[in-house]
This record gives sequence, C-alpha cells and structure tokens, in this order.
Amino acid sequence: MVADQLEDVFVFPASFAQQRLWFVEQLLPEASLYNTPLVFRLSGSLNRSHLQNSLQAIVQRHEILRTTFETIDGKLFQVISQTLHIPLEFTDLRGFPGNEEAALTQIWQEIKRPFQLDQGALLRSHLWQLQDTEHLLLITLHHIIFDEWSSGVLIREFGEYYAAFVEGKPATLPSLPIQYADFSHWQRSYLQGDVLARQLQYWKQQLKDVTVLNLSSPNVPHNHQGASQLLELPQELLDQLEALSQQTGVTLFMTLLAAFQTLLHRYSGQTDIAIGSPVANRYQSELESLIGFFVNSLVLRTDLSGDPTFRALLDRVREVTLSAYAHQDLPFEKLVEELQPVRSLGQNPLFQVVFALQNTPMEQLVLPGLVLSPVTLETKTSRFDLELYVWKCGDNFRNLWGQGWQHSDGLRGVIIYNTDLFDATTIAQLRQHFQTLLESIVANPETRLSELSLLTVQEQQALLKQWSNCHSTYPNNACIHQLFEEQVKQRSSAIAVQFGHQSFTYAALNQGSNQLARYLQRCGVQSGTPVGICLERGIEAIAAMLAVLKAGGAYVPLDPSYPLERLQFMIEDAGIAIVLTQADCADLLQSDKVICLEQSWSAIAQESDENLSIDCRPDQIAYVMYTSGSSGIPKGVMIPHRAVNRLVCATNYIQINDRDRVAQVANLAFDAATFEVWGALLNGAQLVGIARETTLSPAEFVAGLQQVNILFLTTALVNQTVRQIPNAFQSLKYLLFGGEVANVNCIRSLIQHGKPQHLIHVYGPTENTTFSTWYEIETVSETTIPIGKAIANTQVYLFDADLKPVPAGVSGEVYLEGDGLAQGYLNRAELTAKQFIQVENLRLYRTGDRAIYRNGGNLEFLGRIDDQIKIRGFRVELGEIEAVLTQHSKVQDAIVIVREIESDRQLIAYVVPQNTETLTERELRSFLKSKLPSYMLPAAFVVIDSVPLTVNGKVNQKALPIPHLNTIREQSSPATSLEASLIALWSQLLGREQIDVQDNFFELGGHSLLVTQLVSRIRDRYQVELPLRSVFEAPTIAELAQKIEALKPRAQRREEIEL
Repeated sequence: MVADQLEDVFVFPASFAQQRLWFVEQLLPEASLYNTPLVFRLSGSLNRSHLQNSLQAIVQRHEILRTTFETIDGKLFQVISQTLHIPLEFTDLRGFPGNEEAALTQIWQEIKRPFQLDQGALLRSHLWQLQDTEHLLLITLHHIIFDEWSSGVLIREFGEYYAAFVEGKPATLPSLPIQYADFSHWQRSYLQGDVLARQLQYWKQQLKDVTVLNLSSPNVPHNHQGASQLLELPQELLDQLEALSQQTGVTLFMTLLAAFQTLLHRYSGQTDIAIGSPVANRYQSELESLIGFFVNSLVLRTDLSGDPTFRALLDRVREVTLSAYAHQDLPFEKLVEELQPVRSLGQNPLFQVVFALQNTPMEQLVLPGLVLSPVTLETKTSRFDLELYVWKCGDNFRNLWGQGWQHSDGLRGVIIYNTDLFDATTIAQLRQHFQTLLESIVANPETRLSELSLLTVQEQQALLKQWSNCHSTYPNNACIHQLFEEQVKQRSSAIAVQFGHQSFTYAALNQGSNQLARYLQRCGVQSGTPVGICLERGIEAIAAMLAVLKAGGAYVPLDPSYPLERLQFMIEDAGIAIVLTQADCADLLQSDKVICLEQSWSAIAQESDENLSIDCRPDQIAYVMYTSGSSGIPKGVMIPHRAVNRLVCATNYIQINDRDRVAQVANLAFDAATFEVWGALLNGAQLVGIARETTLSPAEFVAGLQQVNILFLTTALVNQTVRQIPNAFQSLKYLLFGGEVANVNCIRSLIQHGKPQHLIHVYGPTENTTFSTWYEIETVSETTIPIGKAIANTQVYLFDADLKPVPAGVSGEVYLEGDGLAQGYLNRAELTAKQFIQVENLRLYRTGDRAIYRNGGNLEFLGRIDDQIKIRGFRVELGEIEAVLTQHSKVQDAIVIVREIESDRQLIAYVVPQNTETLTERELRSFLKSKLPSYMLPAAFVVIDSVPLTVNGKVNQKALPIPHLNTIREQSSPATSLEASLIALWSQLLGREQIDVQDNFFELGGHSLLVTQLVSRIRDRYQVELPLRSVFEAPTIAELAQKIEALKPRAQRREEIEL
C-alpha cells in the first residue's frame, strides 16, 4: 500500500462513502445529522478504569477511530494518527433528585454537539453515575467512521476487552489483517476502467428518467427535524410472510420491500417507485471484523404499472433486487455524479424514502459483574423524508432491545420521518396501513394491488360516511316554480326582486311569469322544451326563467356578450325552440325562434296571470348551463329541479329567511346565479341586482352592499375588493366565495379589518349544481384554506386511480354523488358516460380535481389533475408556487402558468405588487429559493398591475402578457471582474467554453466533487471562507459573486472592477 507519512500521521484518500458524507456535513455543519449515539444502562459493580482502558484499546485496534479528514486541492483525505487518547468524561449525579432525567437531558445535549471532521477525535465517551451501582454510558461516533454493522463489532470487542482487564489477562481477539484505509485504497483502485463502466452502464439504464416520489405533503423540507414511531408485527404474520417468501422463491426482504412499495404506490398514485436501501458492503470476510463506514445505498426502482397481482410484483422485485446486488460496488456518490439529478438542499437526490430489513450481527454485551441494557432514545432528526427499518425478533434482538415492546417475537420496526412533511397522526395511520396491507397480502397473494385492503373498517366508515355525507330533509318531491308559488302564498306583497329603481313583489313577479308561461305554451313550449334566455340581468330575465319552468320547459342562459358564433352553436346544440331576448339582441340573432319581450309584451299581457297546472317531476330538467369544454366546444350541463332544491333549501351551509336580501351579481350564464336567484326566491328573501360596472369599482361596490346581507363572489373578485377596501364585507351576514384557490393573505386581511358574520369558502362544479362542499372560516392560521365538507344531501369521495378510497393525508380525485348531480351533458352521451360513472350502486361524477383529507375530515383542494406538470421528473403543483409567492410582503397576488417557449415548457409567474411597491426578479427568486426546491422556481417573473378577469370573475389566463424570450432567459455578460474570473474558473472545472452569468452550476454538469474543488479554488484565489452550501444557495455566477463579495474585506471590495 502507498501512503504519505507526515510525522506521526498517515494520509490516505477517503473512500467514496466518506467523501459523500463529508460533503453532506459541509452543507449542514451544525445539524449533527450523522452523530451516531450508543447509550447503555450499566447495573452492578463498574470499574471505570477498566471501562476507559477497554475503549482506548478499541481505538488503538481500529485506525478508523483515530482518523480525521482534510481537503487538499479540493480532494478529501483520511489523516490517521498513530495514537489518540479518548477521555471517558464522568458526571456524578448521585443524590440529585430526578438525576436520570437530568442525565438524559445532558445525553441529548452531548449527542447534538457537532464534530469537527478536520480536528477530531470523531468519537466521544461520557459516563453518568446515578447510584452506586447504576450508570449510563454514552458513546458518540460520527457516521463517517462508523456504521450499523460496526455497532456489533464494537459491542463484541468491548465485552472482550473489559473481561480481560477484570481478569488481568490479554484479550483473545485475533489481529486484524487489514484496516479501513486498505479498503478505501482497494475501492478506488478497483472502480476504474471496464469495471466502473459496466457498473455505470447498468445504473444509468436502471435509473433513467427516475421520478421523485410524491407522498402528498404540501410542504417542502427545510430542515432535518425528525421523529419516529415503533412498528410491531406479530409472529403469526411473520410466519405467513416467510411461508409466502418460500413459496414464491424470494427472500423475506423482497416480500417486505414489495409490500412497502405497494403502500407507497397506493399513497402516491405513482407506479414508478424508487427507494433507497442500505447494504453492508462487507462482502469480503476480512471486512466483517472492521469498524468503519462501509455501507452503500442501492436505489431499488420497481415498476408497479398494469395493476399486477402481488405474486407477480414479487417477480419484478426479485429481478430488481438481484440485479442491484450484482451491481452494488458502485458507490452512491459516483451514481449521483453521473446521473446529475436536480440538486436541492432540502431533498436527497434519486430517492427520498429508505427501507431496510436489518440483519446486522448483534450480540448482547456481557461485562463481568454488570447487567447491561441498551437505552432507546427518541429520534429527533431525519436524514430522509421517510425511513422504515425492520428487524426480525431473534434472541440477540430480544437480549439487546427487548424492553418496551408489546410482543416478545415477530417483526420489529421503526419509522423515522421528517416532521416538516408528516405529522404523528399521518405516520400512525401509515403504520396501521402497512400492517393491514401485509395481512391482506398473506390472505391472498393473487390479489391485484388495487384490490389489496389498506383501510381499516373504522377508517372506511369515517371516509365514506362520517366525513363525506350530511343528510337533511328538504323538498325533494317538488319543482322549483312550485316552491316559488308556495312563497307567493305566504308573502305576496313582499319585494321579491329589485334591480336599480325597479322592483316587483312576489305576487307581481308570479303574475307576470304566469302570463309569459302561457304565451310560451301557445308558442309550442311543453314538457322538456329548451328555451333560450338571451337577456341582460334584470327583472325580465328572472321572470323569463320562472316562466319557462312554469310552462314545463328548461331554460338555457345565453349571455348577450358572447360571440354570435358561440350563441348560434348553443342554440342549435340545445335544440332551442324559442329564444327570449331584448331589442338590441333580436336583430343580432336573426332567427324565427326569437321572441323580443319588449315588442311582444302587449300580447303576453293578454294571457291569464293565474298559476298553471302542468305535469312536472323533480327529476325533470330545469335548465341547461353551458360550460367551456377542454376540446374548445362548449358542453351543456342538464340540471334537474331537485338538484336546485337541494342547493338552497334546508341545507347546512347557509340559512336564508324572508328577512334576507341576496345580491344578484353573477352573469346568468354562470352557475353562481343559480344560488343567488333561487336561494332568494325559494326562501322568501329579496333578490337585489347589483350592476356589473358597480362590482368592478370597489368603492361603488361597497356602497351597493349596504342593500344586501348575503353575497357570493368569485375568489378573484373578493381578492380585488379586499386589497382596496379591506373592511368591504363587514356588514354582511354571509359572504360566500369560491371558484379558485383562496388567497390566504387576502382572507387574513379581510378577517382582521372586519369579517362578516359568516365567511364561507365553497367549492363545486356546475355538474353538481354550483356548490358541493363548504368551510366556514373563523381564523386563518394555515397556508391554505380548506374547501371543507359536503353540503347537505351531497356525498364527497376521494378515490385513487383504481376507484379505491384514499386514506386521510393522501391525495385523491374528488368524486361527487347525491341529489345535486346533473343528468349529464346534452347530446354528449360518450362524455356523459366518461364523467358520470357507476361504481357498484352509486352514480358518481368525476371532477378531475385533486384534494386531500386534512385534520378533522376537512378537504383541502390541491388543483386540477391536468394542472399537474412534470419538470425534470418532479411533479409540480402550480397552486403551491402561487401560494408561496403571495406570502411575500410586497406581493398582492400571483398567477403561475406553463408556457411553451422554444419547444420547452417554462413556468411563468405573474405578480401583482402591493400598492406602489417595487419588485425585482432577483428579490422574488431569492424569496422562492428559501421556500421551494429549485425545480419549482419560475423561469421568468412578470409584474402586472392587476390580474385580468373573465366576465364571470375568474382569472383570464389568455389575457396575461406573453413574456419575451429575453425575459425568460436574460443572456448576460459578466458585470464585474469577479464574475469574469468566476466564469473562467467554472470553465476549467466543467470543461465548457460558453458560460453565462445566469447559468446554473449543476445544470451544466456540476456535482459534489466539483463543488468541493470549486470551493477550494475560490478559497485560494479570493482568500474567503465560502461555505460549501453557498454553491447550492447561489448556483449561478451572478449569485455566487454576490456571496463572495459579501465575504471579502471592505478594502478588497473597493478594488472590484466593473466591466
């Protein structure tokens, strides 16, 4: 072996694993993520001197325990001291009340104390004496010199040495033929040429286009705070799992891995599941007795597509696992360097979830005169998003870790999770689901993955009954106009509708609509006849809607502002026999079907004003509402009478009475008008029209609101109004809003400046008659506002792709059922069959929306399924980026969309600043980088004065300006000599000639080894101590130059030359 000897130390290149860990440690130097504690309780007569000598003997036996690390020219080396004294720190707590709790507190403080990898020692020991014969021993080692297997070696040798010192004779341990440095030297010599090429070829193919596992958390991990929960599986289940493994020719590890990947598949909805699994990497017998960091991470990527049976999945997992083991020599870091995945400080590359069946040889530590038992500490850190470690409970396990478990046999496990991503309730649920899944697997391994049970009976009851269903008794056997006529009987002289200075009582509105209904019947309208209503909002339009229903027909709202071509399509598509319109539209439509109310009213007034008697059923179509179709062709949604009754009568989200005044703001061709018009008229309230021009002027709008106490607005209009007049809605009894994701800042401002009595967030598609769920907002403490629970007589379900209920905390598609459902799409049988489906005995509407159950069963809207996009293998939610942008103190509102630019999908953020605030792209990008991973950062930021809205009050994406190419990517020359110097440095390291100041180091091929070399050269060239993590935080020339500039002495900064 070749090694450089410097006085009393030896210098060797670090192993690949050490290189990886050292790199992570530089990114998170204060996190103490890789401090590995061993804590033991020693009961009996302890000889501290023998304990100290035993520890020292182990340190002398293993060079790795005398090792520190140093970088030379950007490369990492092991520095091995010939001798190193490890003191046994001692604290005497005898006689102190609560001494054990005090000792455990001090133990945690000691565990969290960072190691200095370049100084050492990387091992510490501390002994606390609680009683004369009771001690706690802590040995803390850095993972860079120690792994799980090493624990067994240390425990075994500790027992040998301590017994030898007690007996006064030499220990009988065989000498070590090699040391860890020999392994690291061999590894670097072996992994070259054809060997390296073959390994790389396999892994590059295996992990091509690997996707990131998305487990539905709305958060991004910003630190490594963790927690853990224990898992216990009984012996009977273990026996069944082992029997299944034997029958199918796989190992227990493969069976558990397949089950865990199935669980992740069911949680994420993804079929491409890649997880990490540690391997001991000690395949040579000489390595088994060494302490050191040998462990390697294998990426086990399984294809679960096609809904295979579990037995078929085992075949896939066997092939993946055996192939991975056959190519396990390639260190994980070499793999990351080659594949160059998107790097983020908050996310592990290539996999975020870890699984292992631990089979490390573990022996009980036996010390003469002492009873030793390990102390299990609460987990407080997490290196990954989610980790599952499982042990088979044999004698050694029971001897070491037997206390604190419910069963004495079976399987034991620990689930470690990042608390930024998961809470304890979610993990407890996941733990139960894993056991339920395993029980379902052993019961019938021929079951397809989609059919395997995941939920307990209690969960199914909560999801399908308690959370999704609310029944109320409402008039489900009457038609809309019949319920209106009941109100007429009770309050004939009360004002029914008012628009400006014009108003009609209930009696007058009833009489006028009766006359028009009879006139329509004379014109051929009968049961089910579609009648177009092409009128501006006003009393005439309301009377026309009533008249069509009274005549037995179904009204079809036609917005006079629509293009003529669209109106003609709707008239023909709906088979409209008659169009009720006004003078300025009559000539435009040019049809013999048109009845102009102004011109025909003298004839209409000749008809009887008595109520009509027609045969009308509540399941008969009341109206057809046209909505935009994804194909560009409008589709007509057929809504029956009963669905409207369920929306506004005897419901749970609002109580409207005859003293209320309901605002009529919505375009009649927008389904919010259904709530406004019939919410008022079927409950004896007054409908008050507010002109559209008024709603667009916040000051006039607020003045107009003094006439009403119930108002529905789109989210965008609420946001727009609150920004200018925060207390605009404080006089209202009810403010309902919905249609788009709520802006938390605006709603928080609304509450602070004057909340209405009831602030209701509603959600629902036209196909389920306007509203489906509701959530009453009292305070805003979260980053999102739920859409809540089902309104009365509606059932809401969250299903996965296989139409199975998803657990709480797992995203699924929203399906709706109940009395609000439309009959389908007019003349679109194929589309109706696709969207309105039959599942067992339920008729469901599939919304295409994604949601998740949060605490208490409230739904949180996640976005459209077709709004999910992929950026370099990462699933991106546009709404999440918008939500984070609006948290910026200078941002009023934000819209993020995807645009195709030069055949590339780019994220574009449109931002409305607060008042007269000045916003820069650099400021916004820096803010987002502190909260989101790099792949979620928009390519460009466009500042706009306001968010453009459609006539229905929703965001008009088509009206957003298209950014110029140079907005997307500002090709920039270096502005300073420092930037020019950095470009030259990058060019040398990356082997590239053309580098722009906005280029990303990692996107140009940078990896961890090059980061280390870059930081080393920056340190030498500019005489600054640049932390390694700075390259991740500032991966462009421009950003990195700023970091370096900030670290320079002032005098040196003044010397910087502008180019």
